[in-house]
Amino acid sequence: MKTYPQWIIAGALSLLTLSSAQADVAPEALIGPVADYKLYVLDNLEMLVTETEAFTGAIQDGDLEQAQALYAPTRVHYERIEPIAELFADLDASIDAREDDYEHGVEDPDFTGFHRLEYALFHDESTAGMDAYAQGLMDDVNDLEQRIQALTFPPETVVGGGAALMEEVAATKVSGEEDRYSRTDLWDFQGNVDGARQIFALFKPLAAQEDPDFVTRVEGNFDDVEATLAEYRIDADDPEAGFVSYDEVSDADRRALAGPVTVLAEDLSTLRGMLGLN
Repeated sequence: MKTYPQWIIAGALSLLTLSSAQADVAPEALIGPVADYKLYVLDNLEMLVTETEAFTGAIQDGDLEQAQALYAPTRVHYERIEPIAELFADLDASIDAREDDYEHGVEDPDFTGFHRLEYALFHDESTAGMDAYAQGLMDDVNDLEQRIQALTFPPETVVGGGAALMEEVAATKVSGEEDRYSRTDLWDFQGNVDGARQIFALFKPLAAQEDPDFVTRVEGNFDDVEATLAEYRIDADDPEAGFVSYDEVSDADRRALAGPVTVLAEDLSTLRGMLGLN
């Protein structure tokens, strides 16, 4: 039997009685998936901290080329865990807000985080004046890690996170508005898919007990999305090489991605109810 740190089990147990009081699924059956998901989030947070250090260090060193290269792979770790990161609205805004969220756009002093740095690196093609923004991002990421370490993960938030990630893809990634200057949208797209698929994989055995056809359908749609993304990898044999610019994605493939993504979002939105967590 798999064992978990006691602090993870205690956190899961503290919410399961309330969250699954009306569930068809036994509350204790959710402990393992929720605990495994927290470990997944913590692993990605560790990588986010490490890679943000390298990314912000390159900016502070004035190394534009290195900072540009590290922008997308660093963000992937944040994109995978957004359902949990977004529980801290203040940090999510300072880390991941876009210029549209501010009255004065890029000139607004409250516009910070990845996308403020993206504008400098890929629109202005400069690191000048970005030291404070880089340090602010690093501080926010460290703060996020500390807060999540102490967080008890609500099961309904975890299970609902898969749908939330796919809805975000449909709303902002397919249109290309997320990374409008770097054109690294496919990296973020993959991060969201990774995060959603991890959630689904953890709760799949429970879902299969309720509706095996649902599981088969969702897995097929995930495979369709992954297959389309794979066509745009720089090196099919090296996932770390990343993706081509989103400008190179044809309108036909954008539509091809939108279809299964929308269906995935709709299907995954029913998972909480299936497990009695609404």
